[in-house]
Amino acid sequence: MESRTIRFIRRGELVSLGNVPPERTLLEVLREDLSATGTKEGCGEGDCGACTVVLAEPDQGRLKYRAINACIRLAHSIDGMALWTVEDLAGPDGTLHPAQEAMVQAHGSQCGFCTPGFVMSLFGMYQNHVLRGEAVTRELAQEELSGNLCRCTGYRPILDAAQAMASLPRVEQDEQAILRKLEQLNAQRAPAGASGAASYLAPRSLPELLRLRAAHPKAQIVAGCTDVGLWVTKMHRQFEQVLDVTQVAELKRVEEYEHHVAIGAAVTLTAGFEALAAQRPQLATFFQRFAGLPVRNAGTLGGNVANGSPIGDSMPLLIALGAHVVLLSVRGHRELPLEQFYTGYRQTVLAADEVVGWIKVPRPVRPHPGPLPQAGEGGNGPVGMQATEFLRAYKISKRYDDDISAVCLAIRMRLADGIVEEIGIGAGGVAATPVRALQAEAALRGRPWTAEAAQRAAAALGSEFHPISDMRASAAYRAQVLANLVQRFWLETQGHANINLESFRLEEVALP
Repeated sequence: MESRTIRFIRRGELVSLGNVPPERTLLEVLREDLSATGTKEGCGEGDCGACTVVLAEPDQGRLKYRAINACIRLAHSIDGMALWTVEDLAGPDGTLHPAQEAMVQAHGSQCGFCTPGFVMSLFGMYQNHVLRGEAVTRELAQEELSGNLCRCTGYRPILDAAQAMASLPRVEQDEQAILRKLEQLNAQRAPAGASGAASYLAPRSLPELLRLRAAHPKAQIVAGCTDVGLWVTKMHRQFEQVLDVTQVAELKRVEEYEHHVAIGAAVTLTAGFEALAAQRPQLATFFQRFAGLPVRNAGTLGGNVANGSPIGDSMPLLIALGAHVVLLSVRGHRELPLEQFYTGYRQTVLAADEVVGWIKVPRPVRPHPGPLPQAGEGGNGPVGMQATEFLRAYKISKRYDDDISAVCLAIRMRLADGIVEEIGIGAGGVAATPVRALQAEAALRGRPWTAEAAQRAAAALGSEFHPISDMRASAAYRAQVLANLVQRFWLETQGHANINLESFRLEEVALP
């Protein structure tokens, strides 16, 4: 099939690449075609961050910067964007960028293999926070470096470097010049369907996407490629044709309505989680534990939902919240509860000509007179009439950060006079699909919320699901954890604090 030319801005200049296969990764193009070997390949699956680069796109008159993993990013997906690699940061005279200089001064590099990735994550932090006058706290640095692993330094000097960047001479990008070039570049882009034989289709409007999906039902749909990228790097999959949804303008929006928020399928996990956390702040810590920041910056909520992995963290929460998924095709649209979207292991009801359009998440029923307790904090005592909704999302994994769940459990409860008026429980890692715990919900709905009720719900979870044993956990462990998490939920509703790691806050360390 015909291959589209990839065009992007690097070092302020246009880069144009032709004859790039649809499954070729950005890392391969950088290292093998552009000789940008500073970007390293470590894991090849988006876990270690050695391949981190920074992309930027126009956003309300300025550039929006995102650190992403080049190893699992398809090269064609950066068409029309600006790109920075570690080679692009130093000045023309060799003066190091603050992200580089801070690493030198803080002795943040030893073997050096992971260093380019750390520097690029620091560069993204510099653009998004330092240049906007925001302080880089220890906690922020830890969060934004969550996708970068180091085996040598123990992280302290790297965190020191993150905080030291603001004290160095200021370095700014010529954003207006880059914005003008991106505008010119995107104005010259041909429609995605200009050639029906194109191997990489990237429609920019919803009608165009639906038309192309109907015409090419066998094309591999991609969004952020945080899972499909592994099919390429680990399974050596090749695709005759790819349909990329991430440039569809209508699906890149988060839309607020009176009773729900609609998150487009092309909205990044970072933006989607921010929208949900704005309504329910107690979820912020859970969202930070979803992979690392580069994965959240690239992956989309729609892609995570459509993927249907039984250990995907977003689906149990969305199910507990009562989310619906909207499916689109040239024939029209249909909407269904998210738990009804899945029919088997990585299998869904999606027809060959359909795509996931939006995820609709109900808002909290009514405003709360004060902030709900944060995860691990008890607030002012037991939850009763003062709380219209009590919500927790629990992630159990071998590593606290940047790991896949062994068990994920989300519980949303609304009480009225101590009676469970409404209940939603979503679970992951315990069945072939993300599931709703209907039996456990039935054991609670309409009954007083007591210690005995929590025990009944725990027992119902144990009988409702029969998890398997695998490399992440045994079946017995998963079953026990489900029961324990219900007990934790009960304790937290009664005001118990500091009973899980989410209550831990990294102490600020003053720089000398």
